[in-house]
Amino acid sequence: MTFTLPGFDLDAFIRSTLAEDLGEGGDITSDAVIPAEAVFAGVMDSRDAVTVAGLPIAEAFFRHLDPQVTVEILVDEGQQVAAGTDIMRLKGKARAMLTAERSALNTVQHLTGIATMTRQYVDKIAGTGAILLDTRKTIPGLRVLEKYATRTGGATNHRMGLWDAAMIKDNHVAVAGSVEEAVRRAAEAGIASIIVEVDKIDQIEPALHAGATHLLLDNMDPPTLRGAVTLIGGRVPTEASGGVRLDTIRAIAETGVTYISVGRLTQSAPAADVGLDFTNA
Repeated sequence: MTFTLPGFDLDAFIRSTLAEDLGEGGDITSDAVIPAEAVFAGVMDSRDAVTVAGLPIAEAFFRHLDPQVTVEILVDEGQQVAAGTDIMRLKGKARAMLTAERSALNTVQHLTGIATMTRQYVDKIAGTGAILLDTRKTIPGLRVLEKYATRTGGATNHRMGLWDAAMIKDNHVAVAGSVEEAVRRAAEAGIASIIVEVDKIDQIEPALHAGATHLLLDNMDPPTLRGAVTLIGGRVPTEASGGVRLDTIRAIAETGVTYISVGRLTQSAPAADVGLDFTNA
């Protein structure tokens, strides 16, 4: 089955990534060292306990350079595996496999790193009813992939871009003159989903009165969050954001907020330690 993501051109991603690596001269090392007819087998494995993401994309890299390559994906996307687990086996033209190796590994390491961190945060808030959200703090050009990885790790995607909901933040308020005026203008523009960032309790009622459909409670400590959630009283969904860490997210979730958004899922997740070892076929 072909791997697809809405809004993502996998073929274009594969071509541009390989073009970046190959440049004008191609893989001069493999061309010089590896006979054209050589066939290799390889095993991709995880050196740490991780939540796996990106294997179908890695397969696409190998298959782009060797359409006849044999690939066996050994685990499901989103599966949690122990250190030392084999996650993919492949066999094909040695030159093609070595040329695609770095691009395939970079992608799996990055997306698995995001999925693994996301799963840690999801597990921390299990049972509270709060939903983990990602943010737009993504590497330019990789948003669809990175948000795929957060979903794979158990989070829910927040806005995919500037187009799918209004989000009124402090700078919008500064230009508009007040929270109420900023929200009023968004409502008059016919925007159905209006998310409003508030960092003070006294901004809540003006935002709601003007038509906010979702309140982002910014950088509030748990007692303040609990008071804000009580004041809002379920009139709109609530979202805690700012300063959320693995050691603080449980207390934040227990305040009763609907959502918790965490930028570090895509902004700061370390690459997973995933390797690929080749042997003569």
